Amino acid sequence: MAMEAPAAPHNPVETELTVTSPEQMRELGLKLAKLLRAGDLVMLSGELGAGKTTLTRGLGEGLGVRGAVTSPTFVIARVHPSLGDGPPLVHVDAYRLGGGLDEMEDLDLDVSLSDSVIVVEWGEGKVEELTAERLQVRIHRAVGDTTDEVRHVTLTGLGERWAAVGLGVLTA
Repeated sequence: MAMEAPAAPHNPVETELTVTSPEQMRELGLKLAKLLRAGDLVMLSGELGAGKTTLTRGLGEGLGVRGAVTSPTFVIARVHPSLGDGPPLVHVDAYRLGGGLDEMEDLDLDVSLSDSVIVVEWGEGKVEELTAERLQVRIHRAVGDTTDEVRHVTLTGLGERWAAVGLGVLTA
């Protein structure tokens, strides 16, 4: 039986914004990177093509990490060491993983969490047990036959860590 993360002591902090281009999604990642620190878990969800990897590319650029941030779908996880004194970025794509944290244990995310920023695409129902304090980013886009680049992004900070962070600066 898997352990449950302890309940977050604070009410969730939520911010919503609209992104109208891939460049704006990357810029959102740049802004968000300024709020991140070692030990942060960021869970990304959204349809295929919603912009999860584009956002993570901006995060990597903002964190100043080595290597091109691309979708780690076939390698599951990719570590991008810091080029400066910031934390490394661990980018995980849990799309092909069916189970919960048990299936992710081989990735040693719990070991990496304290000294890295971990970004997990498709992590809902799979990595919540790592920590009650996390940032959930949901990216909604129109589905079907559309060339619409508009994305509605909802950022929800859970736990004391995120209660102290002003997510509103991301809308500026």
